[in-house]
Amino acid sequence: MMKVDIALTEQQREGVCTVLRTLLADEFVLYTKARNYHWNVVGPQFHDLHKLFEEQYEALEEIVDNVAERIRALGGVSPGTLEEFRKATRLREEPGKVPSAREMVKNLAQDHEAIVRQLRQDIPVVQEQHQDVGTADFLTGLMEQHEKHAWMLRAAATEA
Repeated sequence: MMKVDIALTEQQREGVCTVLRTLLADEFVLYTKARNYHWNVVGPQFHDLHKLFEEQYEALEEIVDNVAERIRALGGVSPGTLEEFRKATRLREEPGKVPSAREMVKNLAQDHEAIVRQLRQDIPVVQEQHQDVGTADFLTGLMEQHEKHAWMLRAAATEA
């Protein structure tokens, strides 16, 4: 395999990959939760929430792929098993429970906001400690996407 030569040391790249692997686990869990809610939502706003949750998981599917590919671009190995994601995620799941439509919206909004808060901590680490402005920019874009998704869910919560 060719050596990665992108003006970051192996230690810097591995530090960034560590941040990204945990983020990948969070993104995958949030993706799974949005898909679960898409399948199981019921109530008067069923149609609107069914579509909103679909839009959410489709956007998250793309984010998951982009984070995994960013890890690979830095020379790291992307985790790809449910067990790896379960162990690394900072988000909470409730297996066997089907929340109300209102709780689904609230849970997803809170998870997006949790990822935003974490990204606000990770961006300076990646940029200042590991000198990776490219990944810092990538994470800033993800943060903006999560802020928008959280806003949409908060707006929907007034109806759910």
